[in-house]
Amino acid sequence: MREFDTLIFDWDGTLSDSIGHIVSAMRAAAQDVDMPVPTPSAVRGIIGLGLPEAVAALYPAETDMRRLSAVVDSYRLQYRSQETQPVLLFPGVREALDGWRAEGYRLAVATGKGRGGLERMLRSHDLLGYFDATRCADETASKPHPKMLREILEQLDGAPSRALMVGDSSFDLDMATQAGMGSVGVTYGAQSREQLLRCKPLHLIDEFVELTGWLKAPRQSNQKMAIGEA
Repeated sequence: MREFDTLIFDWDGTLSDSIGHIVSAMRAAAQDVDMPVPTPSAVRGIIGLGLPEAVAALYPAETDMRRLSAVVDSYRLQYRSQETQPVLLFPGVREALDGWRAEGYRLAVATGKGRGGLERMLRSHDLLGYFDATRCADETASKPHPKMLREILEQLDGAPSRALMVGDSSFDLDMATQAGMGSVGVTYGAQSREQLLRCKPLHLIDEFVELTGWLKAPRQSNQKMAIGEA
């Protein structure tokens, strides 16, 4: 029997090559509402959180909620304006998802995006109805709170021990730990290998296509790889 039956993915920076769009939109939003423009590194550090939580994390000293809300509203407009430039899936994502569906895995998305944004992305890639469950930050608790993972498992009647979270940020990996799930970190997204290793994932991958081989490897081999990464 295979180790996992449910694969849960972050969206931005894990399935979708959207980090550049997010960084650009957030910096433009800050400039638009006359807030200090965050560095690209600072924006990358909050990707994965829900949008209000992300903006609050960027401006921890700001007490005027109206100014924070203005950044949130402007970001939504800035990001939508950038959607004229296609946001691509990472190489091999579609083929891997097709393979896992054929093999009987249950597939899900747990994302910091809002529901409207995720639906637009799924539609643009012809993935509507492709996943067995999806949860967005504007309809449940933001990462790293484990609520969205628990809701996904409840919907799918799944067990944490049989589910795997795949993501590019510490928020994803910490969420999985709090939900009692294993995780795999991807190093090509928002956060560095060092940040991800501190969260003690089962494994790290440098390209999405590596996940298929890791899932098929015997558990003893998986343990050795995880130890090697540490």
